[in-house]
Amino acid sequence: MHIDDLITKFSGTTENQMKAVFSTLFIAGNRLQTLFDKNIPQISLKQFMLLSIVRQSEEPLTFTHLGNLLGCSRQNIKKLADVLQKKGFITIRQSPLDPRAMCIYPTEKVTAYFQNDFSEYQDQLKYLFEVYTDQEIETLFALMSKLYTGIENLEQKTARCKTV
Repeated sequence: MHIDDLITKFSGTTENQMKAVFSTLFIAGNRLQTLFDKNIPQISLKQFMLLSIVRQSEEPLTFTHLGNLLGCSRQNIKKLADVLQKKGFITIRQSPLDPRAMCIYPTEKVTAYFQNDFSEYQDQLKYLFEVYTDQEIETLFALMSKLYTGIENLEQKTARCKTV
């Protein structure tokens, strides 16, 4: 069986298409992680995503906040952060706002990494998206943004069901 066979099989109804989109998101995520983990120098894709968010943030972010942004637990962020700290990309310090919370701060190595090694990642992104027109990328961006709204709806529904 090939991906094209699955696409054809699930293209008939809206319900099947929803199932296919859900499955595709999961499979695509795994495939992208495998590809980028093989090809991004020094760090994993998950570590890269954490560094990207920390680098873009204008204020220190706690493990919990980063977990919410990346869709994983505080403990997973801590594991990623520990590895990145050992590699010299970040420092972990107490939050200036909450003494119970720990924050991640980028080091100069992050700046150097994004200036030097990041170009390899950008080249891979170009290859990934070269099959799309600018309009298709704009549409995909809008749909992915809307997907986050759907995920938030599901999270809220799940939280309400647990409290009942």
